[in-house]
Amino acid sequence: MDEELTKSLWVRIKGRAGTGDIIVGVCYRPPDQGDRADEALYRQIGAASRSQALVLMGDFNHPDICWRDNAAGHKQSRKFLECVNDNFLLQVIEEPMRKGAMLDLILTNKEGLVGDVKLKGSLGCSDHEMVEFRILRAARRASSKLPTLDFRRADLDLSRDLLEAPMDEQGAPGQSQTQKGSLQRVEARAGSLGGIQRNCPSSQGSG
Repeated sequence: MDEELTKSLWVRIKGRAGTGDIIVGVCYRPPDQGDRADEALYRQIGAASRSQALVLMGDFNHPDICWRDNAAGHKQSRKFLECVNDNFLLQVIEEPMRKGAMLDLILTNKEGLVGDVKLKGSLGCSDHEMVEFRILRAARRASSKLPTLDFRRADLDLSRDLLEAPMDEQGAPGQSQTQKGSLQRVEARAGSLGGIQRNCPSSQGSG
């Protein structure tokens, strides 16, 4: 399998009650890695990005990427940047970690999942900076109410009549005054404004 060409490791951290699992990946991409291995890596990233929470870290060896401008010079770097954008990933490292180059990255698909990112100096003879960060779990989920029509109480017969009504005399795809009035009656009969509960991640968390 092409996936065997990649130097990556993936684990799943089981979530506590009320929280989802977190996928954590570690990757090393050699500077001379070929297109076939790159494509296999992109497939892995795409599959992992469909999870509710992903943290991917590693040395990807794309020093020419400018993360501020979302641009790159080399073809392989542009392909990697395209993979990151297509999977809606965020890159959270802001400082170069090896001789002024941004080689080591932390990518996540959930804003606020990674925090307290710090560079801690090199380890032993390595010329890469160590990075320390926390994976934040939501301690609770806040809820907010958005007003919306409750169409479960709608007049379905009236709605059907509205859909079957002819267009205005000019044949335009607009609504005649009769249709507009009918729609207003549908909305009125649809019920009062109800509340839809939407969960929003809380800013509080623990490592």
